[in-house]
Amino acid sequence: MKKFIFTLLLFLPLGILAQETIDLGYYLPDNISYNPEIPTPKEVIGHEVGEWHVTHDKLVQYMTALAASSDRIKIENRGATFEGRPLLLLTVTSPKNHSNIESIRTQHLALTTPVGQNLSTENMPIVVYQGFSIHGNEPSGANAGLAYAYYLAAAQGPEIEAVLDNTVILMDPSFNPDGLQRFAYWANTNRSHLLNPDPNEREYHEVWPGGRTNHYWFDMNRDWLPVQLPESRARIKSFHAWKPNILTDHHEMGTNSTFFFQPGEPTRVHPLTPAINQELTAEIGAYHAKALDRIGSLYYSEENYDDYYYGKGSTFPDINGSIGILFEQGSSRGHIQESENGILTFPFTIRNQFTTALSTVAAAQGMREKILNYQRDFFSNTRTLAAKEKQKAIVFGDTKDAAKTNHLAEILYRQEIKFHELKRDAVINGKKFKKGYGYVVPLNQQNNTLIQAMFEKRTTFSDSLFYDISAWTFPLAFNVAYTTTNNLNEAGSEVNKIPVSKGNISRLISVCIPLRMA
Repeated sequence: MKKFIFTLLLFLPLGILAQETIDLGYYLPDNISYNPEIPTPKEVIGHEVGEWHVTHDKLVQYMTALAASSDRIKIENRGATFEGRPLLLLTVTSPKNHSNIESIRTQHLALTTPVGQNLSTENMPIVVYQGFSIHGNEPSGANAGLAYAYYLAAAQGPEIEAVLDNTVILMDPSFNPDGLQRFAYWANTNRSHLLNPDPNEREYHEVWPGGRTNHYWFDMNRDWLPVQLPESRARIKSFHAWKPNILTDHHEMGTNSTFFFQPGEPTRVHPLTPAINQELTAEIGAYHAKALDRIGSLYYSEENYDDYYYGKGSTFPDINGSIGILFEQGSSRGHIQESENGILTFPFTIRNQFTTALSTVAAAQGMREKILNYQRDFFSNTRTLAAKEKQKAIVFGDTKDAAKTNHLAEILYRQEIKFHELKRDAVINGKKFKKGYGYVVPLNQQNNTLIQAMFEKRTTFSDSLFYDISAWTFPLAFNVAYTTTNNLNEAGSEVNKIPVSKGNISRLISVCIPLRMA
C-alpha cells in the first residue's frame, strides 16, 4: 500500500502540470499596459499561444489582423512557397517612421556607401530583422512570434514608444511555411487530451520527411548564400533592400539541452568575419543573459556552434556588415516532454524565444549608435582594402555550357554583386573563356567580402572541428573555370538582369523521334 501511495504522489504533480492552462500573461513582461483595441492571438485564432501548435494559415490570419488594427505594423506578401503559402514580412516601427519609411531606408542604405562617411548616426533608427523557425519542426520560434507581434502592436508606455521611434523591425513570422505546417499537423493530430510527457509517445516521433525542410525537403538554413528557393529569394531580397544591423534566427536543438545564444565557439569563426563582430555579438549576448536570468531559464554561450559557413542565417549577416544571432532552444518536440532537466513544456520553450526577441531589441536600443557605426566602418574598410588589391577582377565561365555559367551568375545577381559580360574570347592565366559563356566580376565594389566568401579556396583553419559545411567555393561547385586578373580589359557591359540561357528543344525532338520509331 505504501508503494502505491508513493507512486500516486510521484505522478500527481505531473498530471496537474500537464493540464495546466497558460494564458498570454505567461509570456508578456509585467507592469505594462496593452491597447485593448489590439486583438490577442486567442481572439483571432481560437486558442492560446502554446496550447496548440499554430498552423501557418492561422499565423497568417493573426498577422493580417494585427496589421489591420495597428498603425505600427505594415504587412507585405513577398511571394509564395512551392505549396502556395504566402511569404509574409511585417515592418514594425512608430507611425511617424512609417510616414517616412522610404527615406529612412534610403538613408540607412547610404551608410554602406561612400556617402555614408558624412552621415550622423546620432538620430538614425537601427534596423533589426527577426526571423522564426526556418526549420519547421523547431516551432517555438514561430509560435513565440504570435506573442511577440502582439507585444509590438499593443504594448503601451514610454519604453515601447522609444523602441519604435528608434528601430525599424523587419519581422519574418515563418521562414519555412510549408515545414511549419507539416510539423504542426503532426504535433496537433497526435496530441493527447491529457498531455503525456513520455518521450516514447508517438507525438514526439514525427514521421519522415518531417517538418525541418521545405516542400522539396531542402534545408533552407543552408540556402542563404546559394539562394535557390522561393523562401530564400524573398528574404535575401528583403535583406539587401534594408541591410539590417542585426538579424536573428530562432532555432531548436535536442530536448535535453537548455538555451544557446551566440557567440559560438571562439576558435571556430571564419577569418573573413571581423573580430569586432564577435565582440559586439558578445555584448548583445549580455542582454540575453540578463533577460533569461530574470525569468530563471538556463542557458549557455560560446560552445558547440561554429561560424564558418556563410550560407546560414547566423553567419550570412556577418559577411554583409551585419550581426547574425543564432538562438537554439531545447525542444519539447510536441506539447510536453520529459528531459534531463525536468519536464519541458511547449509554452516554456516559447517564452524563452519571446524573451530573447525582446532582449534583441533592448540590445539594439542600448547599442544603437555603436552598431550603426560598425556597419559604416565595415563597408568603409571593405572599400579601402578592395582598392588596394592587386587583382582587379575574377573571370569565370564554361566554354561549352552557358547554362552552368548563367546559373552561377544568377546567384551573384540575387546577392547584388556587380558583374559584366565577357567582352571577347580570352585566355587568362592559361584558362580559356568564351564571349557569351563567361563573366567578369570586379573586386573593387561594395560586396567585396561576399565575393571573397563565394570564390575563395580555404583549406586550413585554426580549429579543424566543424559543426557544418567547411567548403563552398562556388565555381568549383558549378564546375566552371575561373581565375583572377589584374586588369578589367575583358569586362564588357554590366549585367543588370538575371542571365538566361536559351535552349533549342526542336533539335532535340528531331533527333529523338527517328530513334524512337526505329
